[in-house]
Amino acid sequence: MTQYDYDLFVIGAGSGGVRASRTAAAAGARVAIAEDLYLGGTCVNVGCVPKKLYSFAAHFQDAFDDAAGFGWHVETPPVFDWPTLRDNKTSEIKRLNGIYRGMMDSAGVTLHEARASLVDEHTVSLKSADGSTSRVTADKILLATGGWPWVPGFPGNEHVVDSNKVFDLERFPERFLVLGGGYIAVEFASIFNGLGSETHLIYRGDRFLKGFDEEVREFTETEMSRKGVNLHYHANIERIEKVSQEYRVSLTNGETLTVDAVLSATGRRANVAGLGLENLGITLDENGKIPVTERFETCVPSILALGDLTAGPELTPVALAEAMQLVAHHFSDTPPPPLDYDAIPTAVFCHPNIGSVGLTEEEARERYASVRVYRTDFKAMKHSLSASQERTLMKLVVDDASDVVVGAHMVGEEAGEVIQGIAIAVRAGLKKRDFDLTVGIHPTGAEEFVTLRDVSRY
Repeated sequence: MTQYDYDLFVIGAGSGGVRASRTAAAAGARVAIAEDLYLGGTCVNVGCVPKKLYSFAAHFQDAFDDAAGFGWHVETPPVFDWPTLRDNKTSEIKRLNGIYRGMMDSAGVTLHEARASLVDEHTVSLKSADGSTSRVTADKILLATGGWPWVPGFPGNEHVVDSNKVFDLERFPERFLVLGGGYIAVEFASIFNGLGSETHLIYRGDRFLKGFDEEVREFTETEMSRKGVNLHYHANIERIEKVSQEYRVSLTNGETLTVDAVLSATGRRANVAGLGLENLGITLDENGKIPVTERFETCVPSILALGDLTAGPELTPVALAEAMQLVAHHFSDTPPPPLDYDAIPTAVFCHPNIGSVGLTEEEARERYASVRVYRTDFKAMKHSLSASQERTLMKLVVDDASDVVVGAHMVGEEAGEVIQGIAIAVRAGLKKRDFDLTVGIHPTGAEEFVTLRDVSRY
């Protein structure tokens, strides 16, 4: 491998790329990474981190409302200041960018702040911001450029913002419209509703969050509507017209809405523009992803890919796990067992939150001859004194023959925090009996997962 400049060259300094570069360097490889936009990728800059910070901010409205029942009285109405949240978020991200830079430096990874593209199976072209170009060679080249927002075509689509730009709006939108039905759309609808916007969510289907447990979808829909999010199903945007500082949005169902900002959250696609895949004959599959083997090799064995570029859940922890797998395959003497994608937990930070791991009830009924479903919904103890009508849903899906818990789902406050622990049990294949024998922590909402005794339905 000494004939090349590096043993591994990574294109893209997001979660997967940085983890792969650091881990490979720790294994003794000579590693470099190229990034021309921001260190930390989508998650740190325009994804998980700022989204969760904004979600925290949006919860305060409920907290102020709930406080009165506990004896706290706010003498003057709380006032939300958008620039404070926006600018504090930016400062935090800059801090994290610095941490990522420091991590790569301490790991001995060479950082090239340049736009990288493939020349051949072992050569990368680098173009810096000043226009200068250079080339480097590597035994293996890892593509880790993630995804990029996709905006559908319709008259006036130049007026929308995407999920990369929505964090930095110059003015807070008093009236906010979201197009889409995936987790990004649902999360931002909740966030701006919680911050005080009159919020509308437009989705072409009959209910948002396709692919999630149907009961979870229905329950979340009810709770979000209760909180004031206006849901418009079986509709799409026909056109957008700018009128002064407002946007007149015409929908395919005949409705017209006037709003201050429109977010298109209609999905993300593999970020491969200008990457040079065509130079090596690497093509995307029917789902717009780069096909790879279990060793993360493309059709050109020296070119690797992971994360949102490939099939599988588009989640930061998945990219991190794949990075560790990739390095074990290519820079260790002991190949790892295949990565298990069956029991990956996930959360949707809408209000209330969703936490989910394993099979939905619908998936379980297709896979097993008979299933048992245990479920409960209740008003959390916190709301016994508050005026909130918010309810919590908890649900276990069990294979009746083996008694194994194959799915766990929750809608409620801190659902992601709760499901992370439950995910260990589901991943380990524990049985419903193991849940029953576990002593609950009282009084908590989470104890409901170990006190569900009566079958709700077969």
